[in-house]
Amino acid sequence: MKTSPYNSIQLFSLVLLRMLIGWHLLYEGVVKVLDTDWTSADFLMNAWGPFSGFFLYLASDNTLLYIVDLMNQWALVVVGLSLILGFFTRTGAVIGMALLALYYLASPPFLGVSPAVNAEGSYLIVNKNLVEIGALFVLLTFRTSHLYGLDRFFEKS
Repeated sequence: MKTSPYNSIQLFSLVLLRMLIGWHLLYEGVVKVLDTDWTSADFLMNAWGPFSGFFLYLASDNTLLYIVDLMNQWALVVVGLSLILGFFTRTGAVIGMALLALYYLASPPFLGVSPAVNAEGSYLIVNKNLVEIGALFVLLTFRTSHLYGLDRFFEKS
């Protein structure tokens, strides 16, 4: 096993953070995959952020919406598994950050602009999506999967 640049508490906390975010994203994806009636249409149609026109366009065409739904569901599942298993973790973190950024941009918690200023997890500019983006950035920069994850079996020495 490779030596760690982190002490045991640091390493434990980073791996725990990776697995918790992975579980959250995996759960969200599995729930959407198993719910045959789930669609992102309502979310996209209610987008009001700086790219609302783009999100409305995605919801306006049934074929495009179907593709967006499939990509969203399975990206959540794959990124969640990537983080939990520590496999292609850096790629998973980047894709996870991109997904969360899209969610954030669809309805950012800006004062005086947000239709749901008091929505759970939205606290004036910072919401749970932005916090999770920041946590994934930490995981991207402080690698743990080469120590505790499947990446350790595929990384060159």
